Amino acid sequence: MSVSLSRCVCRVATRCVEHNHAVNTSAWFVPVMTLKTSAPLRAEPKKKKKVDPRMEQLLRERLRKKLKRLEKVPPEYIPIEDFITPAKCQDETRQRPLPRLSFEESEGRALLLKEWCIYTQKQHMAETKAVEVALEAQREALDELKLVSEELYQAALKPDPLLFPFSHEGPANTPPKTIYEAPDGKYNDITKVYVQ
Repeated sequence: MSVSLSRCVCRVATRCVEHNHAVNTSAWFVPVMTLKTSAPLRAEPKKKKKVDPRMEQLLRERLRKKLKRLEKVPPEYIPIEDFITPAKCQDETRQRPLPRLSFEESEGRALLLKEWCIYTQKQHMAETKAVEVALEAQREALDELKLVSEELYQAALKPDPLLFPFSHEGPANTPPKTIYEAPDGKYNDITKVYVQ
């Protein structure tokens, strides 16, 4: 129907144009080729299905139960891969065998170890004896100083800040370098993405 109507309108318009050339010059003239018609759309909105209120309530109850079940399940924690030892490193057979030493070599090492132990023991005893002698001399000097002058004795007991000079400067706020070009490093991103 609409197609036949549009053809009819096109014919009438072309005949009018052929008979009346004055229409071409008017601003109200529309060329026939631009006239287009579309088929009428006879559609209506979809009707809502009538839902039983009991069924709707049952669906809501099911959803609530599912949500409660999901809340009860504890969330899975993302594993920290640095704390997990790889299985290939846990293999006990993967050990480097110790080199077999000859009898002379093992005896020589044992004697060397004994000599080293004796040397370190003598060194330790000498250090402790030197500390004891120094403390005893200090004690005697303080006792003599106390007999001479009480003020000098109290001054000698105070710590000397110049004995161990210590100077400390805190971190300085420095602006970033404007000329610095950061190096472009290449790497393969093997980060695992966990979805909960």
